[in-house]
Formats: sequence, structure tokens, C-alpha cells
Amino acid sequence: MAGREGTPHSSFRTIAVLTLVPVVALLGFVVWWLLPSATEHPTRSAAPPQPVAAAVTSPPPFAGSIVLILDDFGFDGQPIERAMQLDPDINFAILPNGNRATDFAHRLNRRGFEVLCHLPMEPIGPASPGRNAILTSMTDEEIIRVVRENLRAVPHARGVNNHMGSRATADRRVMATVLGALPDGMYFVDSRTGSQSVAEVVAREMRVRTAARHVFLDDVRTRAAVRQQLAALASMARERGVAVGIAHPHQVTLDVLAEEIPRLRESGFRFLRASSAVN
Repeated sequence: MAGREGTPHSSFRTIAVLTLVPVVALLGFVVWWLLPSATEHPTRSAAPPQPVAAAVTSPPPFAGSIVLILDDFGFDGQPIERAMQLDPDINFAILPNGNRATDFAHRLNRRGFEVLCHLPMEPIGPASPGRNAILTSMTDEEIIRVVRENLRAVPHARGVNNHMGSRATADRRVMATVLGALPDGMYFVDSRTGSQSVAEVVAREMRVRTAARHVFLDDVRTRAAVRQQLAALASMARERGVAVGIAHPHQVTLDVLAEEIPRLRESGFRFLRASSAVN
């Protein structure tokens, strides 16, 4: 009967082991809960790092509006592609007697630029304004016919400015006839090529939307001179709210504009289409 001699002790040990198992397990859980480790309980984990907010750059305060008109386009070999890269809100004045006038007008319109008809008008002195110019010797009927012929050569034109014209723009009859020949809604920008111009005054009397040039940028074709004139235009825009500048497709002019237009925008100036500035 040797096999039955150890039964009471074996049963006691079994009960003791079974009693200790949950106690050990409980102690182990408590130790796991209290001691930090790579697998800490989620409620005890450190808060995740907060993302750093990106710096917000405020736009520069508004400094003034500049209307920039590039005159004399309409001929083979002119840097029209480069000029279109300067800014989407510059304006192009096309000479209707240019051999590429109509083509350029269509091209600029497709790219979203504002187009003006650069109407040739009689100057004081021997300089020639080119074919189909408005002359003070013309009758009213002749002036009306020539204005309309020139406008047909520059499709998509929203306005007109004068090419030369120091004599014609000083003549009230001539200007009243020119302005009366414009389609309804078309504006006239007085290039002010002569100090005696009455173009803006007559336009206002006739309720034709108008404005006048303040600064020529490139009468002197050097970088320093163009830069100085552009600074004067910006200063005038700051003082008046809006200023009108006229330039030409000379290489030196385009070089300076390519450098300075982004800086002017960064300084708070904006460029306007002429149709937004006339009144």
C-alpha cells in the first residue's frame, strides 16, 4: 500500500500552489502597472509633441496702383513674348499701321492682356506719325473714317491712346470728332505728348472715360534713367493712389521692368489694367 502513503501531503501542496497562483499574478500586474517601461499603460504615456504652427506672412500694405502702358507695338521683330512675361496686368498699345498690328492684337487677347489702339495723330514739327494719321487739316468726316479704319486694324482694343499728336490733341474740334467716333464704352488715355493737350478735358465734357499719362519711362534710354523714372511713377502712385506710366519696347526698358516689377509688387504696389483706372 506504499502508493497511498503520501496522498494527504500531495493534496495540501496542490491547494497551496493553486492559492498562490492568483496572488503572484496580481503582484506581477501591480509591478507592471507601477514600473515605467517601453510599454507603459496608455493613460501614463507622455503627451505627444504638438506641431509647431507655420509662420504666417502678412501681405505688404497697399502702396498704390500703377497703370503701365507699353506703346508702339505692331511690327516684326519686336520682343512681344518677352514683354508678355513682365506682368499679366500691363497694357499694350498697338500702332494700327504696323505690319503685325492685327496679329499682335489677336495674340495678346488670347493671352488675356488688355489692348489699346495707339492712334497716330499729327505732331508739332517735322516728325511723321505714320500712315493713316489724324491730321488737323482733315474734315470731321475724314477724321471719323480714319479713326474707324484704325480701330478695325486693332481688334479687341478696349481703349485708345494717342501716338505723337501734340498738334492734334491741342485742337478741340479734332479731339471732339475723334472721341465722338469711338464706339460706346471705349476709353481714351491722353498720352500728353504736348503741354497744350485738351484731350482729357474734352473727353470728360463728352463723358468718355479717360485718364492722362503722368510719367514717360524711357525718354532717356539708359538703365539709370529708366529706373529713376519708374521710381518717380511709383512715388506718384503712392501720393495719388493711381499713376499712369508709358514705356516702349526698348531692351533697356524691358530689362529694368523685369527687375523692378516684382520688387514693386513686394512693396505693396499693384498693377492695373487701363480700363480699371479710367473714369
